[in-house]
Amino acid sequence: MIITNMQQFDLRDYIKFKRISKKISLNNFAIKNGITAASLSRIENKKYELKYTMLEKIAKGFSMTPGEFLIEYETYIKTHK
Repeated sequence: MIITNMQQFDLRDYIKFKRISKKISLNNFAIKNGITAASLSRIENKKYELKYTMLEKIAKGFSMTPGEFLIEYETYIKTHK
């Protein structure tokens, strides 16, 4: 499953925003969650598609399920338009 293009753009921004707001370096987040730093960088910089399997790893890195992460993202988008 691939997230749609419009969601993907905003979702990737949100991933980076959330990681930085938690003061977690890209390298540390990637290593702790079984993601290569290069892949995470490409996702955050919108050069790589965000697949559901990667979303699972990213959500887990924030101690969330993919569903919880997407709900949080949706709430953030609605309150920050």
